[in-house]
Amino acid sequence: MNEIKIKNSGADSEADITENSMKKFVGMKQTKKVNFMGEKIEINKLTVGEVKQIQEVAKNLEDDGFAVIKSIISIATPDASDLEDDDWESLPMDELTKLSNEIMKFSGVDTSGGK
Repeated sequence: MNEIKIKNSGADSEADITENSMKKFVGMKQTKKVNFMGEKIEINKLTVGEVKQIQEVAKNLEDDGFAVIKSIISIATPDASDLEDDDWESLPMDELTKLSNEIMKFSGVDTSGGK
């Protein structure tokens, strides 16, 4: 079973948040470890703002599904932040697709197209 961790980086201090306020959840990151090419890597659950950012990338592209996959992984995977274009192109497409699908599933976004 995958372990999900929660990190809070949004609150200024514990005193700023009341126990019954939804505000305490602002800035919290949920993470989990997933398999990628035989290794465990950490992914972040996407926020609403990050999902909107990915949707904007998808909307502005003709048929470049790779750019959407790259956007999803770049946003949700801390270890991917230093990848350059040549690095992306050397990775197996099926592994990138599985990872992006895992991120979207973890984030509660339906990637099945309503099927």
